[in-house]
Amino acid sequence: MISRAFFAAVLLSLSFGAACTNQSPDQIRQKTAEETAAIKRDTKAVAQGVKEGLSNKRTVDLNKASKDDLASLPGLTPHQADRIIAERPYASSHQLVTRHVLSEDEYSQIQDRVIVNR
Repeated sequence: MISRAFFAAVLLSLSFGAACTNQSPDQIRQKTAEETAAIKRDTKAVAQGVKEGLSNKRTVDLNKASKDDLASLPGLTPHQADRIIAERPYASSHQLVTRHVLSEDEYSQIQDRVIVNR
């Protein structure tokens, strides 16, 4: 996460920038509040992006995903991706097991990363 030192540096630079203008104290406070809100918003977006990047758990729709998207799932081969595509459409992701496309063990590796939209 972004440190307190970073925030302090940003606020300090805002203060110096404001001091070099002919703005009133109220204008300086308002500008500082606006910039601080923008930094807070951007920091949350950066933190969420880092979290998503570290988890790398995007979901894949079994009824629409490309072969490459399916093959990128943990433990799946291009051949298994072809079999998944050939058995479309799916009403639920567990049909990968009930239709004998994947074993229960193979399915358990990807179950939190696959969805079915109809």
